[in-house]
Amino acid sequence: MDDSAPAPDSEPLDPNPVGKLPEVVNIVDDGDLILDVTFENSKDTIRSTRVAQSKLSSRESQPAPKKRARVGFRVSLKVLKGQSKYFEKLLTDSRFKEAKDISNAFAALKLINVKPEAAEVKELPWIEIRDDDQATHYAHREGALSDLLRILHGKEVTTRQITMSFVTTLAVLADRFDCTPAVSKYLVSGLKFKWPVTSRKPVRDEVSVMSRNNEDILRQKILVSWLLGQPTRLQAATKEIIMNGSSRWSPFAEDDGTSDATWWYLQDGLEQELQYRRQCILNTIASVQRHFLNLYTSRTRQCKRGYDSSAACDSYQLGEMFKFFTNKNLMFPVDFSPGSLDSIADTSLLQIETILSTLRQCPSYQIDPHHTNCGLRTRMLPILDFIQGLLSANSIPITRSLWKTDRQAAAWLPPDGEGKTPVEAKLFNFTRSLAGDQRLRFEHAMGADKFAKDVFMASSWDWTAEEQVQDNLPSTTPRWNLR
Repeated sequence: MDDSAPAPDSEPLDPNPVGKLPEVVNIVDDGDLILDVTFENSKDTIRSTRVAQSKLSSRESQPAPKKRARVGFRVSLKVLKGQSKYFEKLLTDSRFKEAKDISNAFAALKLINVKPEAAEVKELPWIEIRDDDQATHYAHREGALSDLLRILHGKEVTTRQITMSFVTTLAVLADRFDCTPAVSKYLVSGLKFKWPVTSRKPVRDEVSVMSRNNEDILRQKILVSWLLGQPTRLQAATKEIIMNGSSRWSPFAEDDGTSDATWWYLQDGLEQELQYRRQCILNTIASVQRHFLNLYTSRTRQCKRGYDSSAACDSYQLGEMFKFFTNKNLMFPVDFSPGSLDSIADTSLLQIETILSTLRQCPSYQIDPHHTNCGLRTRMLPILDFIQGLLSANSIPITRSLWKTDRQAAAWLPPDGEGKTPVEAKLFNFTRSLAGDQRLRFEHAMGADKFAKDVFMASSWDWTAEEQVQDNLPSTTPRWNLR
């Protein structure tokens, strides 16, 4: 016979299902709801956080990271419903268990004639939430969520050291709980945060690549500006990563498990689009040196000394070009042996500005004093000026409004499936009129956006179209369309 007796029907159910109460942070003193949040951290996050803290001068500024932390937040149900679509759905839709728990807890308080705003913590409804560090790799997310809830309730944040990692975690949490407008507004007007500088101008004769730490911060800047609606910062950050490259875009990259944070694979197609735009620009610049190498290896005489032109001059110029490109690591000779592929350097982090400045260093080679205009420099400098002007166009970085409203028109990357079908060849012919166009000397010139996109997305480039008089084909040079 079972001696245990059932509990009387008049005894209300415990609204806190876990049992032992955690520490409760009062976001508002008269809150009518407890968010019972359990934060879980991986071993890698704990280890990296400890290493970062060991480098700080004062370790008391942040507590030691824990594998698991449980914190309760006393909040206003009305505020959450008004500021967050996520909580509005979760806490009011009767199809969800959380909404039923709230209704039952409020009904129990009504029976004992206690208003939820004045009730004890253990009498309020407790809503369980679990959060892991997979997206952010940030160990102290309880502080970020606490400040997020304060922002939603119109209060000031309490975190003293505002870092890029903290702001990124704040943006990721705001995106998860669908309350980005309020956080975006506070980031601009209330949070005194100085965005870290990751850009660095290349120095002549110095191989300058973006460090892993700088790229990590740059990617966080892109993610935050995308999630929180910061169009100006998004344009600046996306152009910076296009011009500097990414270690993730390397053909030799290996997954070491440290690049699984959400900003290391940007969402909404941004990752693929940014990589493709950089590839288009690199292909355009590389076509310049390929074009002149093909000219000087062809049977067409390139020497400019009129009736006294010399095949020896062309051979000399070809040899000097080859030596210049290889010495500057702009070209890597590969033969038929598989082992020669090892000589190809990883250029995924090669700065575009460094490439252009290196090409400008090409000397004015002469086989003798009479061959003054036969070299590469005289013919290539106007082309480099032209490409430099196109890089200032607004179509190079991502424009947030266009990417949100008309992605098909804004994208450079062809839609899925188009790569399997033949694409119409787009030939670009470079002429003297384009080289002398004054509009390209100014940043953000009218009509330059579409023109730059057409040039960089061409399938082939003829950089000496006017010199080839024997070619009678009609010009296919993209025209400036101002409509």
